[in-house]
Amino acid sequence: MATEKQVSKMKIGVGIIGASPLNPNSWAMNAHIPAIKALPEDYELRAVSTSRRESAEAAEREFGVPAFDNYKDLVNHPDVDLVVVTVKVPYHHELISAALDAGKMVFSEWPLGNGLEEAKDLAKRAELAGVRTAVGLQARFQPAIRYVHDLIADGYIGEVQGSILVGSGMAWGNVTNRNYAYLFDATNGATLLSIPTFHALDALSYMLGDFTSVSANLVANQKEVLLMDENKSIPVTSPNHASIIGTVDSGAAISVFYRGGSSRGENMHWEINGSKGDLILTASFGQVQVADLKLEGGRGEDTMVSEMAIPSSYYELAKNVPAGSASNTGRLYAQFAKDIREGTNLTPDFAHALAQHQFLDAIESSSRTGMAQKLD
Repeated sequence: MATEKQVSKMKIGVGIIGASPLNPNSWAMNAHIPAIKALPEDYELRAVSTSRRESAEAAEREFGVPAFDNYKDLVNHPDVDLVVVTVKVPYHHELISAALDAGKMVFSEWPLGNGLEEAKDLAKRAELAGVRTAVGLQARFQPAIRYVHDLIADGYIGEVQGSILVGSGMAWGNVTNRNYAYLFDATNGATLLSIPTFHALDALSYMLGDFTSVSANLVANQKEVLLMDENKSIPVTSPNHASIIGTVDSGAAISVFYRGGSSRGENMHWEINGSKGDLILTASFGQVQVADLKLEGGRGEDTMVSEMAIPSSYYELAKNVPAGSASNTGRLYAQFAKDIREGTNLTPDFAHALAQHQFLDAIESSSRTGMAQKLD
């Protein structure tokens, strides 16, 4: 295994847990594999692990690298520097712990753990291991989000006074299939709040600052969901609506509402209102981390907003990564490699993930108690 200093001078050897060609719709196949292939100067796929021998053999044929049906073989492979965990949230703690125990860098998809206590433990383990980590909160690498961040910092809309976001989770609607049934069980940690809402909240904090107080109402008014492929219904225990209000450290008022499923209208409408102007982000897809965002703005004497082009410089971080699911994940990978080379720390890591888990816990506490929560 290469040290971080050695890795900074060579390609990073990647091992992905959960990349099965037999599941072509998986996040690993659609985001991580294309991202790694598009960054050949920084990364090289060295190993894959799946849960079955059949899928491991398919992965070995597809990728031309060693493939295992036991994750321990991957995390202990001498050519793997970075272990990427792309499986369902309930398995994160076991797999990430093993990778950290092996002294490997880890890139975990978000959420980091199934609940706050798991996140605390994993963040502590990473700190003790002294290795680089990354968490898949990639919305902040979306070019439109980064451009809005800079516009606000440059005073385009003056002092930010408020922001309203209405979005659709796309999943968590009235119908699904067996592959996504786990999303409707709150005990699995992959909820409307933890996934689409929190990707948006992380982007919001990047642009506007961290929350200092929050009030929330999580509503579970859908009792069952139809599994189309099995023609049967299963119980729903996960909230399908999330209403969040609060203030960020600048004093701006924030209102975020996410609904399960999709809308026949806009699936994302995000306004940021300032003392001198307004910025509006919209998309036909409600999950900001993968949405193709349209930016409009107006200020001063403008009576309405007009479309604003995103400067080409905001696409330079990983310009060869294909559009779609891989794009922002690729930019996160590119920043992670840059951090290693330059000694910076601009990629969301496990410490950042823990802070977001604490925020998530505060939102759930507010909804449960009906009381606003103060945040550090």
